[in-house]
Amino acid sequence: MAGFKKLIFVQLISWLLFALLGGYFIALGFDNAVSDAQKKAQFVVNTYINSLTMDELAPEKIQKALADGTTFSKFIIRDQAGNLVTMVESPQPLPLFADIVNTSFNSIRPQFAVNQASDIKVEFTINANNLANLLQQSMFIVILVSGLIALLPIIYMQSMFRRLNRKVSTTIADIIDIYINQNQVNGDLEQAMDTTRLKKLSKDLIPTFNRLSHFLQTKHDDIENNAMSIKQEAYKDVITNLGNRNMFVEYYEKNIENADKSTFGSLAMVRCSELQAINQTRGYQKGDEYVKGVADIIKHISGTYTNSQVFRVNSSDFAVILPNTPLKEAERFGDNLQSRFTQYQQNQELSSVANTGIVGYEKGKPLGELLSIVDNAMSMAQSKQANAWHVQRETDLVNNVSAGFGNQNWRKVINEVIESKRVHLVMQNIMPIGKSIKAYAEIQVRFKTAENQMLPTASFLAMAEKLGMAMEIDRLIIDTTLEKVKTRNFSQKFFGINVTASSAHNDQFLIWLERRLLKDNNIATKLIFEVSEFGLQQNIKASKRFIDMVHRVGARVTVERFGVGLTSFKFFRDLKPDFIKMDASYTRGLEDDKNNQYFMRLMVDLAHRIGVNVFAEGVESQEEKHIIETLCLDGVQGYYIEKPKDI
Repeated sequence: MAGFKKLIFVQLISWLLFALLGGYFIALGFDNAVSDAQKKAQFVVNTYINSLTMDELAPEKIQKALADGTTFSKFIIRDQAGNLVTMVESPQPLPLFADIVNTSFNSIRPQFAVNQASDIKVEFTINANNLANLLQQSMFIVILVSGLIALLPIIYMQSMFRRLNRKVSTTIADIIDIYINQNQVNGDLEQAMDTTRLKKLSKDLIPTFNRLSHFLQTKHDDIENNAMSIKQEAYKDVITNLGNRNMFVEYYEKNIENADKSTFGSLAMVRCSELQAINQTRGYQKGDEYVKGVADIIKHISGTYTNSQVFRVNSSDFAVILPNTPLKEAERFGDNLQSRFTQYQQNQELSSVANTGIVGYEKGKPLGELLSIVDNAMSMAQSKQANAWHVQRETDLVNNVSAGFGNQNWRKVINEVIESKRVHLVMQNIMPIGKSIKAYAEIQVRFKTAENQMLPTASFLAMAEKLGMAMEIDRLIIDTTLEKVKTRNFSQKFFGINVTASSAHNDQFLIWLERRLLKDNNIATKLIFEVSEFGLQQNIKASKRFIDMVHRVGARVTVERFGVGLTSFKFFRDLKPDFIKMDASYTRGLEDDKNNQYFMRLMVDLAHRIGVNVFAEGVESQEEKHIIETLCLDGVQGYYIEKPKDI
């Protein structure tokens, strides 16, 4: 297309040059013709006036002779004195081109003649209209011919380009069709294109299509690699770099449930029992380190089994697949895990690390059914001791020792804890910000088995809630705390006790708690009961009754994990809590999160207006503590501030 435009430009310039050059020569010819005509006219006039006298040049005769105006456009006769004798004028305008040429060359000029007697003087201007018309026609012919000469190649080249483009397009289309059918460019393609129509053009295109083929293959490989990278990212846990639940499900369905050949093995589910407690007491950073530590132990132990696979299926659970491993061998896997978890527990000063449930699998076993069985095995393991494991066999299911047994075993363990009062209390102080603020120490609970082994706290409390035994546990914790405070000199100390929402909403529990606090009224004034925001929202009327009762006996109330629900401040004005404790998720990375800073400052301003103090928990660093101080909160709690310690 660029070449065609260049051709048009060249032809246009050529046409202009040809027209100008032709016009110049025509103008030059016009000037010469006019000059010759003027010379001839002068000769004729001289001859004519020399043969006549003035008397014979009567004006009437002159005017009659020149009346048609075809010879002269102007004819003037003067006498010897220069007086005008006669004048004949028949002016006619010249055509445009002739006028331009005449102006440029000064071709048509007045001519003069005098007879021999000098008594006749003539001035005349010839009429050159015939020559001018001829000039005009010649110019049109030159312009037309030169234009045609310039235009015809353009029209021809345009037609040729169109035919060539159609031919090339058709050829390329055929080559692409052949390429698509053969999916490559090689000797077969050259042979396929060796036809009468394609032979001329296609050969030159073969190298280009070879390069195109290589380029497309490279791009295809890049796309596949990028897609694989994206899939790996979507299927990978960012903290441990293990496969996530999506990858676990895909692997199980492809290699076990829908496997082409018979397969068997063991599935172990490992649950981090202390993740929630560590996140709340030591901060999310320590929680991530804890998860990484557990993952490293699992990878190290499972690495000794051929083709083993490890996945992190949720925040606290890991799935381990041990192909071709019978349950008897899986028991050794459980022992090794328990041993390493116990070492990690001692090094990190934890009450427990993780429990493991193990089941066998075979081809065709639905994943949902298998997970239900392994969850039962997990419940059994959690009810034993810290870092314990449990294998769930098919024979147990046949003998109806199924999921219900896990619950029954938990009920037995919880009852044993309640009856023997095997509760260990630790406390973590809330550091006040400002001299006028009075904070308190939160009581945290650990539970022990009959063998004096620590039970996983989060699992224990969750099962107590599930089995409807939370109220008995809350009573045990409150009784133990009051007895502990009595025996110690804590005259200036205030203590926070966690109460489940189900207990706070129970009328019998409220009656018991009021009587118990009135019994030790001097201690009751030093207690703050912590209830989650979500729990309070479940029954606002019951929550108000609980808070009113607590206030009657002189104790106070904290709404903990605040900010994860949709509670309005009208709700707080009605319930009138004394403190709110922001959920730890608002503290994590607070120095870089402007949105959380704005939200916390807004909550502080609104809470202070209704007389409620605001604490932050999960503080992990000096930067977070500094930001919290600038946001005017009333206290901070976290592993950075103080580790939990025995009372």
